[in-house]
Amino acid sequence: MNTEGLGSKEISIAAIRLAISSSREEEHKLIEKYALSKISCVAVDFGGDFIGSVSKIIERAVVASKRQNVIEDIHREQGAVVGATREALNQIMPKAIGCNLGGKIGIARFGDHITVAVFTGIGFLNLDEIAIGLGHRSL
Repeated sequence: MNTEGLGSKEISIAAIRLAISSSREEEHKLIEKYALSKISCVAVDFGGDFIGSVSKIIERAVVASKRQNVIEDIHREQGAVVGATREALNQIMPKAIGCNLGGKIGIARFGDHITVAVFTGIGFLNLDEIAIGLGHRSL
């Protein structure tokens, strides 16, 4: 893949593909594929009651990003992941308040672009809803 034209759209696609991947094997293949294009990626699972899980979801996104060297352990890069994750969660909040949810976070970075995609199933009784939220920051 040619890295010359990579911008927020392409990085967002990478984050979404990671978030909707169905297995760890698929995640690892995507991470390896994107690494060839100099796109750093990570994915992490989450679940629980929405209100009680927001801070844990954000924390998981930051910790996973640091562990996989998607971001450096510096204030502005951590803040970018926090902001993008909060934006993604804000997009699914109207459906998720008062419900349990479980899903996956996909995070992708190329240069100054970092995108967080949150793909989740939202459960209420025996009814399930699917939602995806997307947040982007430029460092």
